[in-house]
Amino acid sequence: MALYERDYASAEAGYVQEGASVSFMKKTYQLLAASMIAAAAGAYVTMPYAEAVMQYKWFIFGAELLVLFFGLSMTRSKPGLNLAMLFIFTFLTGVSLVPLLASLIGMGNGAVIGNAFLMTSVLFGALSLFAINSKSDYSSWGKPLFITLIVVIIASLVNYFLLQSPMMHIIITAGILLLFSIFTIYDTQNIANGAYDSPVDAAVSLYIDFLNMFTALLQLLGIFGGDD
Repeated sequence: MALYERDYASAEAGYVQEGASVSFMKKTYQLLAASMIAAAAGAYVTMPYAEAVMQYKWFIFGAELLVLFFGLSMTRSKPGLNLAMLFIFTFLTGVSLVPLLASLIGMGNGAVIGNAFLMTSVLFGALSLFAINSKSDYSSWGKPLFITLIVVIIASLVNYFLLQSPMMHIIITAGILLLFSIFTIYDTQNIANGAYDSPVDAAVSLYIDFLNMFTALLQLLGIFGGDD
């Protein structure tokens, strides 16, 4: 009798929900890949103007924040516009990376860029797979991670404007790498659990995680000599 008492409607609904989740994840990672291309385009187009980018770095950073906190928020429920804002944001992040990339190339450490991207991709992929397959629930990590992020930002500003300590810079950069590695687990599981309404929003979260991990690795490999 158990065979005939199964709730096939519930089972079918579960399959539909699982299929929708897979489709959502697929779109998210497609947008993430497209975002990286947009960022690479931003860096490539403005690389010849590295000095100008350095001069206006705070203006570019301010534009990034405006698009991130206002542009993406205002277009969240407007398909097409939110996609445009995603690519504008990621393009700007590529531009903001130009001074760091140019300094590494100028010091003969251009190979560090490729190494950092490869290492970030492997680490990001491993953490994402772990988050998707893990049976543990990381949804409660949000508040501690956010508080830690605020502390890291304050420490970075204090060191940049006041202390200017190379050792403190290394410690903070290593902390950023660890923090956004954990953010990757947290954000990936939230996406898998349906916490995001739009693949664009989900892609933004993952892109920010990847970008910060990549930038941190760039700086650490640059400081310690890359392949040496």
